[in-house]
Amino acid sequence: MEDFSLHPRLAAGSHPLGRLDRCRVLLKDHARFPWILIVPEVPTEIEDLHQLDPAQYLEVMALVRSVSEWMVGYFQPTKLNFACIGNQVRQMHLHLVARREDDPAWPGTVWAYGEKQPYEPQAIEKIITAFRTRFSVA
Repeated sequence: MEDFSLHPRLAAGSHPLGRLDRCRVLLKDHARFPWILIVPEVPTEIEDLHQLDPAQYLEVMALVRSVSEWMVGYFQPTKLNFACIGNQVRQMHLHLVARREDDPAWPGTVWAYGEKQPYEPQAIEKIITAFRTRFSVA
């Protein structure tokens, strides 16, 4: 989508991993919880999965599956959580959060857990490199 613009709040709180299948893939800057955002490049009036046309829905869900498989292999979580919540940022975006039994919020939710702990620059680069190697994005 040529005129797509990433919501400023999503851009400010994340690191770009790449663009795949008409979606932006971002690493949320919250080191306590490995957290990926998938942002389909759709018009602003499309906020929920059921509003996507059938072909794009399948494309987005295939990407969710691929990224989920990568996250499970890379982060080795106990559980991978998935959500499409847009209460604060209405732009459609999907959350994939790798949870571990030893994470500080387990078994509760991560949404409002404590203060965010940003990634160290070396950790960001390591994750970006691993992601871009797996998905062949620049």
